[in-house]
Amino acid sequence: MAAAAVLLPATTPADYHRIVSPTLKVPTEPTISIPVGLLACQRDPLLRTLETTIVSASVVQPPPPNAAKKGKKAVVAPDLPNEPILHVLLHDTVIFPEGGGQPTDTGLIIITANGAPVPWVVVQCKRHGGHAVHYVKIPKESTADEALLSLQNGVKVTVSLGQNDYDRRYDHMSMHTSQHLLSALLESNLNLPTLSWSLTSYPSPCYVEIPRGMSVEEITTVQTEANQLVFEGRRVHVEVAELDDVQEKSKVQPVTDAGRAVGKALPTDYTGGVKRVVVIDGVDRNPCCGTHLPSLYNLQLFIIPHTEALSRSSTTSARLYFLCGPRLITYLTSTHNLLTSTSTILSCGVPLVPDRVAQVVEERKRVDKRATDVEQELARMIAKKIYTKVAEAQGGLYKQHFHRTDDTNNVLGFLTAIAFSVNELLAEKAKDHSYLIILSSSSSNQNQTSTSTVMIVSSDEAKVKAAADILKAKLSVKGGGKGLKWSGKFIGVWKESRESAAIDDILKAF
Repeated sequence: MAAAAVLLPATTPADYHRIVSPTLKVPTEPTISIPVGLLACQRDPLLRTLETTIVSASVVQPPPPNAAKKGKKAVVAPDLPNEPILHVLLHDTVIFPEGGGQPTDTGLIIITANGAPVPWVVVQCKRHGGHAVHYVKIPKESTADEALLSLQNGVKVTVSLGQNDYDRRYDHMSMHTSQHLLSALLESNLNLPTLSWSLTSYPSPCYVEIPRGMSVEEITTVQTEANQLVFEGRRVHVEVAELDDVQEKSKVQPVTDAGRAVGKALPTDYTGGVKRVVVIDGVDRNPCCGTHLPSLYNLQLFIIPHTEALSRSSTTSARLYFLCGPRLITYLTSTHNLLTSTSTILSCGVPLVPDRVAQVVEERKRVDKRATDVEQELARMIAKKIYTKVAEAQGGLYKQHFHRTDDTNNVLGFLTAIAFSVNELLAEKAKDHSYLIILSSSSSNQNQTSTSTVMIVSSDEAKVKAAADILKAKLSVKGGGKGLKWSGKFIGVWKESRESAAIDDILKAF
């Protein structure tokens, strides 16, 4: 008989959520919304589905998206639709509302219509005062009034995390719990408080901001101790107590020697009435409203072995990046794929990649130097031809346009070398000659976004300025310069019959 493996769903230990105030209880009246701090997603972070009741629902027009947040690395909440949405308040929920540095969950509210389940998408969940408000998308086939009828007060619904929603939550929990562990060890071992932290978008590494950079040895020591605790499978639990508003508001938030606030205090608009403390057994106790795994087991922590320095007007701090859980697997897989792909390109084994890359870089440096030497020699040859024509000119102003098709990586440097040699030769052997020369270069493969370089060289500074002004006006060339040289860039396709002809016409004006 063949053996079969049965995967049982992960469950949260019964003693994970501990109410330590004798008078505090989780509300059971279905018409009352359980406050943030006592929600099902915080009592049982591995719970995916819950039967609950609608307390209230209203139609609102979401505000326009905040463009400033789009550029930040931190996780951005899923976009809200431009049309009206529902704000739904439930008796209880498994969907975590944004807070504590942890982003909003996404999920589903499932109602029963005509005997069949109908899912409504929760695009965001946020804390309003002390309550979790679900931002629910109105289906295209329903009007706002019909939506309100479907989600009336007292209607029994199922609130759920789909597989993608749970994967998102599990990633957030993994990184959040790891941050607590990392911050605790940094402070206890190295006296480095965490100034802030960022839960970045998957799969980027997250980071903690600390007062100074760290050596590789310090990072290795912290990482080793963290993973020893992971190997031991240290348990995590949450202690919840009634919130003494007066006592909490009288607390002074700690600051560094430079006056920078450390960590975060309770939000000023929080009205939930409870205080949660996340405890890693024997390691850390830290106030937090986020969701956390019940154990460090399988959280293998990897700290990227360098810090990124940040300079501010009053102080200098650093970011320490770290990965764990699903992100670490993704990071290792991606890194392995990149490494094996590179080894294939270089035709060598993976262990030989660093040496082979170093060899290729050295070869490239030598090739670049040879190319530069050849370009310099070519520039001098072109300059001699130009000098000969200027020297042979019989009086008056010598004016000429020279265009080249070049695919060099440094067009401006090449033209500058020609201009320098021309001026040098003329200054030595034909200093009494008057000249106005325009050099231009374009690539062999052009399109509407291609860049061509133009350079003006003259014996008269006034003529350089006048020619540059006409170039800017007629060909929309943008650039600058001073003295006897000016350079600029032309965007688009350079044609001999158009741009070169226009420059020839410009020279006729002198």
